[in-house]
Amino acid sequence: MYKELAVALGLGAVVALVFLKKRKSVLKAQDGWWGVGACPQGPEDDSIRPFKVETTSEEIEDLHRRLDQTRSFPSLEDSQFNYGFNSKYLEKVVSYWRNDFNWGKQVDKLNKYPHFKTKIKGIDIHYVHVKPKNLAEGTRAVPLVMVHGWPGSFYEFYGIIPLLTEPSSPDGITFEVICPSIPGYGFSEAPRFDTVCAAHIFNKLMKRLGFNQYYVQGGDWGSLITTNMAQLEPNAVKGLHINFAPPGQAGLLMMLSIIFGRRFPKLFGFTEHDVKRLFPTMEKLVVDALRETGYMHIQSTKPDTAGRGLNDSPVGLAAYILEKFSTWTDPEFKNLEDGGLERKYSLDDLLTNVMIYWTSRCIISSMRFYKENFGKGLNQPHAKLPVYVPTGVASFPNEVMHSPKLWVTQKYHKLKTYTPMARGGHFAAMEEPQLLAEDVQNFVKIVEKRKKK
Repeated sequence: MYKELAVALGLGAVVALVFLKKRKSVLKAQDGWWGVGACPQGPEDDSIRPFKVETTSEEIEDLHRRLDQTRSFPSLEDSQFNYGFNSKYLEKVVSYWRNDFNWGKQVDKLNKYPHFKTKIKGIDIHYVHVKPKNLAEGTRAVPLVMVHGWPGSFYEFYGIIPLLTEPSSPDGITFEVICPSIPGYGFSEAPRFDTVCAAHIFNKLMKRLGFNQYYVQGGDWGSLITTNMAQLEPNAVKGLHINFAPPGQAGLLMMLSIIFGRRFPKLFGFTEHDVKRLFPTMEKLVVDALRETGYMHIQSTKPDTAGRGLNDSPVGLAAYILEKFSTWTDPEFKNLEDGGLERKYSLDDLLTNVMIYWTSRCIISSMRFYKENFGKGLNQPHAKLPVYVPTGVASFPNEVMHSPKLWVTQKYHKLKTYTPMARGGHFAAMEEPQLLAEDVQNFVKIVEKRKKK
C-alpha cells in the first residue's frame, strides 16, 4: 500500500511539475510606451483613422533626378549575381524605373484595398484591412493576420488577399485579412522594437478591431512575430501558419539527426529533399549560411552606417533589396546575369516594394530591427519556449533555411500540417500566392474541424 501511495505521489508530482512548467510557458511582454517622450497621462487615443498612400510631383522629380545622377560601375566578366547585383542588368532596371515605371499608377493599386492607422502605446501602426465582399448569409469570415518580413512589405500579400477573401471553391473558408506594417517598416512608426514588442502590439491591434480569436500567418520576420503572438496570447491565436521555420535551439534529437541523418534518414523521418538540403552538414548549414548572411551581420551591428547610403541612393536601395528577391527566390538564380528576377516577378511589383521603402524612408529603421533582435543575444525567453497553438508549416523547397519536420516539432508542439511545397522560395506570398493560399485553407479547415487531418 505504501509503495502504491509513493508511486501515486511521485506521478502526481511529475504531473504537477509538467502542468506548472506549461503554465510558465506563456511568453510575457512588457506593456510599455514606445512613443517619443514620456507617456502622457489619461487614456490612450484608440481611434482608427483611414489612410491613403499618396505621392507628389516633387517626390517623383526628386527620384528621377537621383536616378539620372547615378554613377554606374561595371561588374566583373561572367560574374552574374555571384558578387551581388549585376551592373549590366541593374542598368536595365534603372532605365525601366526612370522611363517606364508609373509610380502614380502603382499608388492607385496600393490604395485599392483599405488602409488604416491607429496609435498603440505611442506609435502609429499602419495596416491594410480587407473584408470579403460577397459573404454568404449566416456565415462569418475568419480573421487572419498576415505579417511580412525584410526586405518585404505589406504589398507582398496583394496577390494572395483576393484568393483568401474571395475563395473560388464553394467549400473554401472566407477570410477577413489584416496586413500590418512592422513598426519601422513602410508606414508604421519606427521605435526601438523587437519581435516580441511587435507581437504584443499586433495582438492589441486585433483586440482593438474587435477580434477575440484569430489566425496568424507569416514568413521571414513575420514568422517569428506571429510565433511570438501565439506565445503571448495562446487563447486568442486559434492557429499559427508559417512559411519560414528556421532551426531552433539544437537539442539532443536535432544533434543526433545531424550526426546520423545522412546515413539513416528514415530513422529521423528525413525525406530525399531533407537530405539534399542538410548534407554535407558543414557545406549546407555553415558555409552556405555564411555566404548569404553578410547583410545580417551588418544590420545586426551597424545598421545606420550602411543604411545612410541606401537612404540617399534609390539605385543602391534597389540593388540591395532586389538582390535578395533574386537569391532568396532560388539560389541558382545567382548564376544568371539578370538574377532570374523577371522569371517570377514583374518589375512593376518589385519596384513598388522598393518604392515603399524609398518614399517612407524606412530602410534604416527596417535594418535596425536586426540589431534590436540579435543585439540581445540568441538566448531570449521566446527562443526557449515551445508553441502550444495549432501550427501549420508550408515548407518551400528554395527557402533560405530548411527545417525538416522533426526539427519543427521540437518547437511547435501542436503541428497539424507540414507541407513540402511543389515549388517556391522565401517570398512565398508574392511568388506563389495560389500555393500558399491553398495551404492556409487546408490548415485552417483542419483546425476548424471542417476537414480530416
